[in-house]
Amino acid sequence: MRVLSFLIMLLTLLIVKQQIKSPHGSAFKIGCATCHSTKGWYLDSTIYSFDHNTTRLPLKGQHNEITCRLCHKSLVFTDARTECNECHTDIHQGTAGSDCSRCHTPQSWLVSNINEIHRMGRFPLLGAHIMADCNDCHKSADGTRFDITGVNCIDCHRNDYNSTESPNHVKAEFSEDCSSCHPINSFQWTGAGFNHNFFALVEGHSELQCNDCHTTGKYSDTSPDCYSCHQDDYMATTNPNHTGANFPVTCNTCHSLTPGWKPANYTLHDKLSFPIYSGRHAGTWNACNICHTTSSNYSVFTCLTCHEHNKTEMDNEHQGETGYSYNSPACLNCHPTGNSDR
Repeated sequence: MRVLSFLIMLLTLLIVKQQIKSPHGSAFKIGCATCHSTKGWYLDSTIYSFDHNTTRLPLKGQHNEITCRLCHKSLVFTDARTECNECHTDIHQGTAGSDCSRCHTPQSWLVSNINEIHRMGRFPLLGAHIMADCNDCHKSADGTRFDITGVNCIDCHRNDYNSTESPNHVKAEFSEDCSSCHPINSFQWTGAGFNHNFFALVEGHSELQCNDCHTTGKYSDTSPDCYSCHQDDYMATTNPNHTGANFPVTCNTCHSLTPGWKPANYTLHDKLSFPIYSGRHAGTWNACNICHTTSSNYSVFTCLTCHEHNKTEMDNEHQGETGYSYNSPACLNCHPTGNSDR
């Protein structure tokens, strides 16, 4: 009888064990004592020792403060989701992507890395854009959508382009690529923020107003050649007479961009005719008319103003020299660099 009773009890236990299943799922391997005590099946916080940081969702920031059942709707813990948008409703409606961690942290929903986010995208926030409000570019009814409005300047600044009168961008047919004139890292539209590098506004040109050079109101038709703006200066100059002397109209051959026209510096003189800025003649003169005594014709020059040689002595010294003549062109012909030897 005792053997039969034992077999009946053993069979009963096996049947009950088969019927009882863990509410946490068949794959759950954590021992009951990790969370429960003999006080009852409710979580016993005095003995709870499960390390949640070993899971795919470590508890950080605000996740440390919430109750288990907020994420674990059922007692089968493997049913819980680990992606942000699987628990949190996407108020941005997909316009900011599905990776919430690009902008938010477990500590707070507040965004602290807007500049970094934009640097990873197609429109880094530089210059005045650093100070712009998100809703200035990302417009939506409730301010939660971040639809891309475009990454070209004109996409946001069409009204600025159309309404600008000084100068009139539409009339002047300016490019709609605002960055060709306005650097994106600037904090203002005008002044130092204006990019005129295609014709550098430096030195003598630094104080000009736009309409000093752009006289027609159509800015694309202004020539970068000096003469196109300075023809009147060229025609009116008499010392020396530029027209009479048939000077080239490439003003920068003699003049630099320093305020004022003087002193002119004919930088090509050394290369094309006679070295006056280098060699023995460097620093020995201070005015063009020392050598060019005829202001109406700069092809005429004299060496004898400075080199007062006695003709008789020079004739005797140059006896037998082919092509010798006591005149300046002959001097240059034999002494093209100003040295005593050929």
